[in-house]
Amino acid sequence: MPKNILVIDDDEGVLGSICRILEGQDATLTCTTDPGEGIALATGGRFDVVLCDWKMPGLDGMAVVEEIDRLAPATAIIMITGFATISSASEAVKKGAVDFLAKPFSPDELLDAIARAGRHKAEAEKRTMGKVAGVLESWKFPVPDLDDKAPRTIAETLASKVGVGKATSPWVSVLVLGVLAGAYIGFGGLLSTSVTFDLAARAGVGLTRFLAGTAFSLGLMLVVIAGAELFTGNNLMISSAMTKEITWTAMGRRWLLVYFANFAGSLLMAGLFYTSGLWKTGAGALGQAAVAIAYTKVNIPFGEALVRAIGCNWLVCLAVWMALASRQTIGKIFAIYFPIMGFVAMGFEHCVANMYFIPAGILLNDLGGVAAPAAFDPGSLTVGSFLLSNLVPVTIGNVIGGAVFVGMSYWGAYLRPSPTPRTRP
Repeated sequence: MPKNILVIDDDEGVLGSICRILEGQDATLTCTTDPGEGIALATGGRFDVVLCDWKMPGLDGMAVVEEIDRLAPATAIIMITGFATISSASEAVKKGAVDFLAKPFSPDELLDAIARAGRHKAEAEKRTMGKVAGVLESWKFPVPDLDDKAPRTIAETLASKVGVGKATSPWVSVLVLGVLAGAYIGFGGLLSTSVTFDLAARAGVGLTRFLAGTAFSLGLMLVVIAGAELFTGNNLMISSAMTKEITWTAMGRRWLLVYFANFAGSLLMAGLFYTSGLWKTGAGALGQAAVAIAYTKVNIPFGEALVRAIGCNWLVCLAVWMALASRQTIGKIFAIYFPIMGFVAMGFEHCVANMYFIPAGILLNDLGGVAAPAAFDPGSLTVGSFLLSNLVPVTIGNVIGGAVFVGMSYWGAYLRPSPTPRTRP
């Protein structure tokens, strides 16, 4: 039995009869002889069932049914009338009634009609909830797996998917992405110089290096998140070669293509820095700092440059490794930031970064007239010293740091085939 019932009928005798029939039922009954008041009472849908007479003075019952159905669509309406016909019943249903009860009616007929109306209301609510659930289901977006990848999963992904994808990508795409990576690392280098060129005298060497590393991390963030091909990161392809997912020849070709594409992108950034005139910032202090960086790098002894390069790409490849572990961009940013900030702050050497730093210094020294620092031989900054004294040892060291200390190490930890057990004779 529905809990709340409203009766609208101008005949008080009918109202009294309905009250007597429903007496003792577990229901709250509200009665009115005014159709307008009935509509006001029904507004808001607080009644489960409304019984409404058809012929009433002032406002026709059909209009009352239509208005209540509009204002309280979840309410079940029963039309009651002494002029029952098939056409009137059909019209009442079209207006919003769920049942039609002819006068005079017996107590059982009234109770049955109210019970049917209550069931109709419950079924309508269920259908409505089903529709809502269906709409909400259609609006649902797939929830991505936010759990970070485990180290073994990263090793397997690198070997079977990432390395293979890099080796089989069209060479034109790799070339373009390689040039972009060189430029992105150049952006990081230019930013690190721009924010620290006059800082050491005020904040000391340590804090200056920390801020330089913080700024330089922009470069690898752009490479990993925006998408580009970086030679030092591609050293991790060695795990694909060692698991025989790709050939050593395919890996070597991709390394060479990306290396020279990175070189082109870095030279592009060095040229942009020179032609932009930004090096004149601080009365030329930014240009002097850029030239000092280049002189410092070409005067590092061969062996020291190689060892510094090992430490550098060990950290760079760990940054790439940890970025692969994260499924969200913010996680990738933090995974990249700390290793990259660390290698710069510690003074390690990165070959692609040096493809920007040293050519930028050469351009400023030769064409911009920026003098060499007093501590260095003015003739020591040349294309030859750049290639032989810095780029060769740093490239070798980067390959060792990335391919051996990261790629081969995790291959040995997670992907190395299990030895075949010996059988005793």
